[in-house]
Amino acid sequence: MKKPATKSVRGPSPKERQKAPLLTPTDLKPTATRDIAAALNGILADVFALYLKTKNFHWHMSGPHFRDYHVMLDEQSDQIYAMTDPIAERVRKLGGSTLRSIGHIARTQRIADNDADYVEPSDMLAELCDDNKVLAARLREAHDVCDAHRDIASASLIEVWIDETERRTWFLFEAGRKGDSSGH
Repeated sequence: MKKPATKSVRGPSPKERQKAPLLTPTDLKPTATRDIAAALNGILADVFALYLKTKNFHWHMSGPHFRDYHVMLDEQSDQIYAMTDPIAERVRKLGGSTLRSIGHIARTQRIADNDADYVEPSDMLAELCDDNKVLAARLREAHDVCDAHRDIASASLIEVWIDETERRTWFLFEAGRKGDSSGH
């Protein structure tokens, strides 16, 4: 008995599949997806830059307040890093695409890196305080974009991140204040 001929079903090639769009259903208009994804990707790049800078200063902290600053920056870097996945997933839920590489982050980030061999602890705190203030302002700008497109879910997440960022700013500011002659 002769076997029936089978048709070879060949799907798209890997290169063709890589070009396929990531279409996630959403009720938002394409312009909303574009605008919100751009705003959130800018935030995501800044968050990665701030995370690494905070970790860098945590690793390179020195001086009489080493333990307090080292622990504070470790806690802050954990909080900053915890923002990354929700931001990226929010972009994807809206049908956008998000950052793909360290190079993409570098091209998108607006918070400056600090590659200095040595930074005074007081300068570390001041720089991170300023960077967190900048992040809070950028989060507010992204919130405005979300409001303009009635994206309540993204705006809601951003509100929490603004509060967390303001708390980090406050702690960094207070930790960096000059003490009296007794160190208090």
